[in-house]
Amino acid sequence: MTAYDKLARPAVQAGGGRLLSRGGRVVAHEAGITQRVVLIEFDSFEQAVAAYESEAYQKSLVALPDGVERDFRIIEGID
Repeated sequence: MTAYDKLARPAVQAGGGRLLSRGGRVVAHEAGITQRVVLIEFDSFEQAVAAYESEAYQKSLVALPDGVERDFRIIEGID
C-alpha cells in the first residue's frame, strides 16, 4: 500500500482532490460496515472522474498489492 499511496496521493492532488477522511474512527449503524473509508472532495463530479481516469492515478493502481479488494465510488454531491 505504501507504493500505491506514494503515487496516488500526488495524482489525486494534481486532479484537484482534497482529502477529507482517511480511515479514522467509524461507528456503523443499520447495515453499515466499519471498514476503512477514504473520502476525497473535488469541485465537480467531472473533475473526480477525470482524476480517476488520469494516467498518473491509473499508474498508482498497478502498485496495489495482489488480492487488494476495493469498493471505489465516485458520487455527485449536493450544493
